[in-house]
Amino acid sequence: MFVEERRHDRPRRQRRPGSIASLTGELKGSGATFPNTFYQEVVTQLKDEAKGLTATYNGIGSGAGKKEFGQGLTDFAGLDSLVKDTDGLAAGSFLYIPTGAPPITVSYNLKGVDKLQLSADTLAKIFQRQIKVWSAPEIATDNPGVTLPATPITVAHRSDGSGTTSNFTKYLASASTLWKLGSGDSVAWAADTQAGAKNTGVAQLIKAADGAIGYVDLSDAKDSGLTFAAIKNKDGQFALPTLEGATAALAGAEVKDDLSYNPLNAAGATSYPITAPTFILVKPKYDDPKKAEFVKAFVKYILTDGKDLAGEVKLKLIRA
Repeated sequence: MFVEERRHDRPRRQRRPGSIASLTGELKGSGATFPNTFYQEVVTQLKDEAKGLTATYNGIGSGAGKKEFGQGLTDFAGLDSLVKDTDGLAAGSFLYIPTGAPPITVSYNLKGVDKLQLSADTLAKIFQRQIKVWSAPEIATDNPGVTLPATPITVAHRSDGSGTTSNFTKYLASASTLWKLGSGDSVAWAADTQAGAKNTGVAQLIKAADGAIGYVDLSDAKDSGLTFAAIKNKDGQFALPTLEGATAALAGAEVKDDLSYNPLNAAGATSYPITAPTFILVKPKYDDPKKAEFVKAFVKYILTDGKDLAGEVKLKLIRA
């Protein structure tokens, strides 16, 4: 499985997926924006190797990806959140294929403050609008010795149904008894917050306003030049969203019989607590045997040759 880590120093090399080259037809997927960079590069490489294969992945968010998969509009879905009863997918009609564990950053824009630490309780109060200025005592307690300005806090969140939102709110629900908004692809944010489409939209909202804070996947946060906070983990240590922190979180995660797993708020002194799972959702059986072959080849490629490709497209893969 991969943990995201942006890299810019490796040239792209040719991959040899073997039987992929003989495939012809169409393969469609949509869903999570979290792993979008990786999936797009896999799709590009597949099309380079299999000239007769038309493959697409549309990063539209986990919620929309579940919907399109359930309607039969796609052959697979990318998810950062598990299927719920309200998603309309019947039990037994899908399988989870775990593909990665990218960290979710708590990114912020605060003039004069380039290092910040936040506990789960403080985050819960900030995102519920119970803390509205950066000089609040709770934030000061998390950051001894740091001079915090009395700048108003602007909270940015996703406007679309999002696995990033689901995992961020699941983390808060698990780590803080103060969190009252529940968890899911969308929640009832306060009226005086700002909403942006996809991770990139939230990143732009944060960049645009001094005092802004929001949750953004690591790759988009880095691409946007955002600063992100160290988050207090289950062992009471503050950890940054790094490869090492995500790897430590995975070590404490249990893989269930359906191949789902949850590294959120995992134990470990170096664990980054907002490390999120991401999956590909597939059917256990496809009516078209050729389509089943396409999906199997795509998944196999991600889990085998894709490990090497990931290093070239600024991703790191690890075994979980």
